[in-house]
Amino acid sequence: MFGFRYVKSSPSQYLFQYRDGRVVREGTGLAFWYFAPKSTLVGVPVTAVEAPFMFEEVTRDFQQVTLQGQVSYRIADPKRLAEQLDYTLQADGKYASEDPEQLPVRVLNAVKAIFRNLLQELDLRDVLQGTERLSSSAHRGVAGVASLSSLGIEITALNLLAVKPNPETARALEAPMREEILKQADDATYTRRNAAIEQERMVKENELRSELSIEQKKREVRETQVESERALLEKRQQMQAQELAGKVELEQENAKLVQLQTENRKQEADAKAYGVQALVNAMKGLDARSLQALVLGQASPETLMALGFQNIADNAAKIGEFNFSPDLLRQLAKQKA
Repeated sequence: MFGFRYVKSSPSQYLFQYRDGRVVREGTGLAFWYFAPKSTLVGVPVTAVEAPFMFEEVTRDFQQVTLQGQVSYRIADPKRLAEQLDYTLQADGKYASEDPEQLPVRVLNAVKAIFRNLLQELDLRDVLQGTERLSSSAHRGVAGVASLSSLGIEITALNLLAVKPNPETARALEAPMREEILKQADDATYTRRNAAIEQERMVKENELRSELSIEQKKREVRETQVESERALLEKRQQMQAQELAGKVELEQENAKLVQLQTENRKQEADAKAYGVQALVNAMKGLDARSLQALVLGQASPETLMALGFQNIADNAAKIGEFNFSPDLLRQLAKQKA
């Protein structure tokens, strides 16, 4: 069929079919035949688009910064966009104008304009320290841009990924922080050293306390030993004192006994002396013969015989001859044996 064509759109493309200046068919995911000489097809993509950006701006304090990020948007009202921009499709499916390719540029220009207005009210430090706030403010600002909302464009997200000053400014800004970090590192080193010194001091104190405790225990042991030795010595001294007292008492008893024995012996000697004295006094009036008789009365036979021989010897001048009997000789021989 000459002039008839078949078209099939994806679910991410909103398709319009115009005939005689009127929309006769529209929607996503359409598939139909149409008569090409009298029909115009307009296809508007409704998928979310992510457009990265990176541009340079100047802050309020005249510092140049580079902003890097991406903006996400989608066409919320395809019909409004199709009325203002040319999204006509050719027979080969390509767009007939450059408007679809220029749409991301329009969005990025709006984003750039918003950031420029925001940075004119902020210093460099505020920008660097408030990236999240800056990104949120830019998102609200771009969402309210009339030129985009009139095209039916909806800004879904705006993320500011990096904010970089020029290298010289960055080094100047980094210097205090670098010095602060170095100072913190030095402080950490000193703190670590102080902690090590404190730990070493605590260890030494613990060692000293342990040594003192050991010395205290040793001193207590020595004191206990000395106390035990002193108690033992006192006990020994007490025992020795008791033993000495016993010996003294025994010596005293012995002395008393000796004294008693001496007195008894003295009394016995006195009694014997008295007896002898009495005997002597009694014998004073006796003659020699009587005394000899008294003495010989208690003498042994040998004594009597010796006394007899003595008398014979004394009277030898008067005796002419003296004869011994055999019995007497035998008796004397027995006494000798």
